[in-house]
Amino acid sequence: MKILLLGRGGQVGWELQRALAPLGSIVAVDFDCADYCGDFTNLDGLAATVRAVAPDVIVNAAAHTAVDKAESESDLARTINALAPGVLAREAAATGALLVHYSTDYVFDGSGDTPRDESAATAPLSVYGATKLEGEQLIQQSGCRHLIFRTSWVYAARGGNFAKTMLKLARERERLTIIDDQIGAPTGADLLADVTAHAIRTVQARPDLCGLYHLVAAGETSWHGYASFVIEFARRAGEVLAVNEIAPVPTTSFPTPAKRPLNSRLSTTKLQDTFKLTLPDWKTGVERMLVEILGK
Repeated sequence: MKILLLGRGGQVGWELQRALAPLGSIVAVDFDCADYCGDFTNLDGLAATVRAVAPDVIVNAAAHTAVDKAESESDLARTINALAPGVLAREAAATGALLVHYSTDYVFDGSGDTPRDESAATAPLSVYGATKLEGEQLIQQSGCRHLIFRTSWVYAARGGNFAKTMLKLARERERLTIIDDQIGAPTGADLLADVTAHAIRTVQARPDLCGLYHLVAAGETSWHGYASFVIEFARRAGEVLAVNEIAPVPTTSFPTPAKRPLNSRLSTTKLQDTFKLTLPDWKTGVERMLVEILGK
C-alpha cells in the first residue's frame, strides 16, 4: 500500500508517520517540501502531487488551525480548509484512492450540554468552523471513498500545547484564571493516529464502512478542569510551582475574534461500534504526555 501523507510536520502528521508505517510505504510531504508540492494554497500543485505519487491512500493532516486569525484571513482559511481538501477528494475519486481527513467540533454551534453525534445539525460560529464544514461537504460531494474524523482539543507532547502553557504560567504566577464553561475532551494526536491506522486497515477490506466519524478521547472536562489536572499532576511529580489558586471564569472574560463553542462534546458511539474500539479516558493520554514533557 502506498500512502500520501500531507501535513507531516504538524502534531497529528508527526504521529501519523509512526502509526501508518506498518501499513505500507509513506510519501510524507509538507508545505515547504522540495520533492512534491504540499502547499495547500497551490491547488494545481497539490493535484499534481497526487497524480505523481499515485497513492492508494491520501491522509490529510494539514489545516489552517489559527482560529482567531481565520476571522481576518477568511480567503486563506477557505483555500486551505475547504478548497484544497476538495482537490484531494476530486483526485481521489478519479483514481479510486481512499481519502482520510480531519475535521472539528467547531462545525457545531456549541449549544446544549449533550454529546452530538454525526447526524446532528451543523451551525459553525466562526470562519474556521465554516471552512472546515465546507471541506467536509466537498469531500462528501466528490464521491470518493473517504474517512472524515471530527475531533477536538488536540494536543501532543511535541510542539506547543495547552498543558505546556499552563505549566509555564504556574511556575511564574500565584493565581491563574481559566475558562470553565467550555466543555470537551482533550484528545492526543497519538490516539488520532492509531485509530486512523486501524480504520484504514478496516475499510480497505470493508469499503462500506467509509464515512464520517467522531473521534475524541472518552470523558469530558473544562479548560479549568484540564489545567487543574495538569498542575496537580506536575506538583505530585515534584515540579516547583508558584501557583496557589486556579480561578474558574466564563468565556466572556477572554474576548476573542472567533467565537468558541461552549459544548464540544462529541459522541463516539458510531466509531467504537463500527471499528470495535474502546477509546481511553482523556486523563490517560494527558498523563502519558505529561510524563514525557516533564521527564519524570
